[in-house]
Amino acid sequence: MKYFGTDGIRGEVTKDITHNLAFDCGNALCAIKKTPKIVIGKDSRLSKDYLSLAFSLGVIYGGGSVDDVGVCTSGGVAYLAKDYDYGVMISASHNPPNHNGIKIFLPSSEKFGEENEEILESILGKHIVGNPFGQYKQMGKLAYEKFLENSPSLDGLKIVLDCCYGASCKIAPKVFKNLGATIKVINKHFNGNKINVNCGATNVLGLKENVLNFGADLGLAFDGDGDRVIAVDELGNIVDGDKILYVLAKDLKIQNRLENNLVVGTILTNRGISSSLDKDDITLIEANVGDKYVYKKMKDLGASIGGEKAGHIILKDKLKTGDGILTGLALAGVIKKSKLKLSQLSDVELFCQCEANIKTDKKNEILANKQLCDFVEDLKKSNSQTKIILRKSGTENLIRVMVEDKDKLSAQKIANLISEKIKKLLGGICAE
Repeated sequence: MKYFGTDGIRGEVTKDITHNLAFDCGNALCAIKKTPKIVIGKDSRLSKDYLSLAFSLGVIYGGGSVDDVGVCTSGGVAYLAKDYDYGVMISASHNPPNHNGIKIFLPSSEKFGEENEEILESILGKHIVGNPFGQYKQMGKLAYEKFLENSPSLDGLKIVLDCCYGASCKIAPKVFKNLGATIKVINKHFNGNKINVNCGATNVLGLKENVLNFGADLGLAFDGDGDRVIAVDELGNIVDGDKILYVLAKDLKIQNRLENNLVVGTILTNRGISSSLDKDDITLIEANVGDKYVYKKMKDLGASIGGEKAGHIILKDKLKTGDGILTGLALAGVIKKSKLKLSQLSDVELFCQCEANIKTDKKNEILANKQLCDFVEDLKKSNSQTKIILRKSGTENLIRVMVEDKDKLSAQKIANLISEKIKKLLGGICAE
């Protein structure tokens, strides 16, 4: 597909994603379903109104109606979609401030799905004219807040929230406070220039410092649209999505709510997680990277929980997409209920993972290069105990390299060799 990646449409604003594209996407939904009712939300980026209003105009022009809930998390839009034909989130999630994107949810709270994405792309620009035109109005999101607050009390817990200057800024502190937690909030104001910049789920250094200084039981870092969460335990250790998945899966098992004793991770899930789950007779199944692929595997196999190292966790019984606030509430609830420290709950021996990102707009060409394929295949044969994953980013112009091994130096060496090979190939292409 030309526009849709692993999580909706993403790109640099006015370069990759424009008001014309947003208008066409909104209008195309009116071709898929006549006079649709759509709820739309956005994160705090400066381009939020530029794109959300263009999308809404496309819907209205096609005869559909739009309820705009303003700045809201992706999980919030997914939840509210139950009363609509579609939920639409204007966000680039964890990407830089000058990027933005479009995510579409179904009334079930599931992502739009590849089949629907292909249909939508095929009709972009074939404008539907409503007769009459549709309507637009602004509305609140209280129903989503009530949904989140239908969680066990967190009275007695001290929690630091890093709201990343993004969509979680107003909702998360309110919900955790109303549930009884003593909270400290950092990066707590909407700021389109600072969203995801050295904060939130992609950079927890500030959160770690605040957790230790505050004497907190845990810290939770959300990304720009709040669909990811990375935790920090009371000792300042990072508890990533893999470890969160482990803690929540074990708790579901104790409650006899772990459907089929299955957990869905991805090809990047640390082998230490699957080994530890095995000890509790829990089977981890790998999906491709991207929470829509995780959910599809969950749905196909009958699993109640799945997620990614990056912090997308899907609790299927509650919501069929990732929601960082919901996941954070569940994690805090396990700490409260078990009376154990997060460092104890997440005590898993992990393999060493080394990662590298190489920026290029020639992702497909490089990954299909025979020299690179042969080079990586030889490395796999000579390092049979090492996991080597090369993939193109579905949200940025990056080739991502991940190498997993019990020995960190070995993993780093192999990651460096692959990175150098890719850069050398890129140099050759650019020189032609």
